Amino acid sequence: MSDIITEQATAAASGAAATERFRTKRREETAASGTRRVDALVTELLTAAHDIIRRHQLTYAEYDALKSWLIRVGEDGEWPLFLDVWLEHVVEEVANESREGTKGTIEGPYYVPDAPELPGDAATLPMREDEAGTPLLFQGQVTAVDGRPLPDAKVEIWQADDEGYYSQFAPNLPEWNLRGTVPVDATGHFRIHTIQPAPYQIPTDGACGSLIQAAGWHSWRPAHLHLKVSAPGHRLITTQLYFRGGEYVGDDIASAVKPELILDPTPVAGGTGREVTYDFALDRA
Repeated sequence: MSDIITEQATAAASGAAATERFRTKRREETAASGTRRVDALVTELLTAAHDIIRRHQLTYAEYDALKSWLIRVGEDGEWPLFLDVWLEHVVEEVANESREGTKGTIEGPYYVPDAPELPGDAATLPMREDEAGTPLLFQGQVTAVDGRPLPDAKVEIWQADDEGYYSQFAPNLPEWNLRGTVPVDATGHFRIHTIQPAPYQIPTDGACGSLIQAAGWHSWRPAHLHLKVSAPGHRLITTQLYFRGGEYVGDDIASAVKPELILDPTPVAGGTGREVTYDFALDRA
């Protein structure tokens, strides 16, 4: 299976899927910037670019290489990937700086809305019969910032498989593999059975890969669970949870890791696999 996926999971295919998902994306709020706001933001962005050109004495050969690369980013459908890897972590930091509850981090390009709803008492994410990976029990409670349980909360979870691939962005994976929406119980608790994901490389055979190679960077993200946690009357939190001691936790290409978002799984007592508890506290809307 690994060889088949690797042969066909190209940057162009992944980028096209990410771009199409972005075009249908729904956010809680929409941009309604007036002309002064647009003028200020764009002028400062261009001024910063002008300063870089002057300070580094950009040549015409480098300028033409930049234009060629920007065109290729669009052709490969990699604008969502580029922006989510290198800019989104700062947008998220600004957007959530006033939160008192659980820390957020980037959504990334691989989110798909409307994942199937699963029973919350002992949910198991959809997976193949021969799904590789270490079994993981992920459990916790959703509360308000004051500690009050939120029985109407939902935990939306998605992740890569044991080879670092996401369903709907790599071929030969079931549509909702390792994706689900889990309602909590009357006390705000949830239990989700899944597998521990693997670190993965962002696509490297497209424009973003060319940039990484030219700059001498690595292209890896640490293993993580993606989550959106919501409840009526409270602010949705989008976050990722990482695994202590995992590769690239201290050197994430997307700069999205925060100390508060690192898990410490332990072996399941009398069973196989690992388990971990992580609680979410939601700010009021």
